[in-house]
Amino acid sequence: MFSGEEKLDMGKNTMRFLCASLSLTMICWLAEGTLSKTDAKKGATKKLEEKKLHSDKNVQDRGLVVVDPKAKDIILEHKSYCSKKTKERHFSGDVLGYITPWNNHGYDIAKIFGNKFTLISPVWLQVKRRGKERFQFTGLHDADQGWMKDVRKTSKTIKIVPRILFDGWTYQDFESVFGSEDEIEELSRNMVLLAKNENFDGFVVEVWSQLGNQKQTELIHLLTHLSEALHEAQLKLILVIPPAVAAGTNQPGMFTKKEFDQLASVIDSFSLMTYDYSAPHRPGPNSPLPWVRACVEVLDPDSKWRNKILLGLNFYGMDYSALGASGEPILGSRYIETLKEHKPKILWDEQIAEHYFEYKNFFVLQK
Repeated sequence: MFSGEEKLDMGKNTMRFLCASLSLTMICWLAEGTLSKTDAKKGATKKLEEKKLHSDKNVQDRGLVVVDPKAKDIILEHKSYCSKKTKERHFSGDVLGYITPWNNHGYDIAKIFGNKFTLISPVWLQVKRRGKERFQFTGLHDADQGWMKDVRKTSKTIKIVPRILFDGWTYQDFESVFGSEDEIEELSRNMVLLAKNENFDGFVVEVWSQLGNQKQTELIHLLTHLSEALHEAQLKLILVIPPAVAAGTNQPGMFTKKEFDQLASVIDSFSLMTYDYSAPHRPGPNSPLPWVRACVEVLDPDSKWRNKILLGLNFYGMDYSALGASGEPILGSRYIETLKEHKPKILWDEQIAEHYFEYKNFFVLQK
């Protein structure tokens, strides 16, 4: 977790932050190669210590927020947070945290650090279209009312807004709903009822990327109607949007300033996906800072709606192979194990503002 200054100035206003996953306090991208038997033995030598107890100092006071961190310090301190600062905020804007299926520890993080968030989004729900004006919501078996109650005890102002996917929708499903005000009204009414019945404070809606660059006018109409219905019931609508600048290019993304301007006054917040910049066939950084900045400034060059943009921060790294076009996400536990085994030198890239390191693996071929 961040325990210090959490602001990023991008224009006249201060950006809001979005934590893309509650798992990893260090973001880096990795490269993988091969090594000899002697090098492999070096990784199995001295076992590095880990602190088990909380600290009475924050990460800044412990000298951990630096451009040249050492593997042994990360291993030592990664489980130790400042118990005195769990309720203290350093950022005045909204902060949204996703609770993801691949990191159940996020449920605990939300309870411990609830006061640092204004919005928590468990990745629980899907909406399916089952016919004319018939919609089914799935994933409710994951909705934990006891956990929601505990989170709200930690923070009286926090809002729980589950993410909802338009799951299994065909192009024809979208066309049928877009072409019928009755269908749009029924979907909106059902989502309001779901939120009220399950004690949700609204939804994070992920739908924009499903249609590519098609039917944007119709989708904006649907989202506007849905937002009005939710707002009338005192509920929130956060929209997940793809990067405004396509990764690896200077070309516009699927969601541009034109669409942002049409929705900015009706959507509560935009969850901007400023991560996953690189890919196995094009290894590199997760979220290079110039690209992140460009994605925000393209959408809102005059800082009129900057407080509605939730900047996506990935709490995971990527592990790439030097032998071919392969790579996979690396979460906190494996990151720490990799540091323990290889004790690499962690390097800082000033231009992209990320850390990275290289390590080698030893493989034994069985015949």
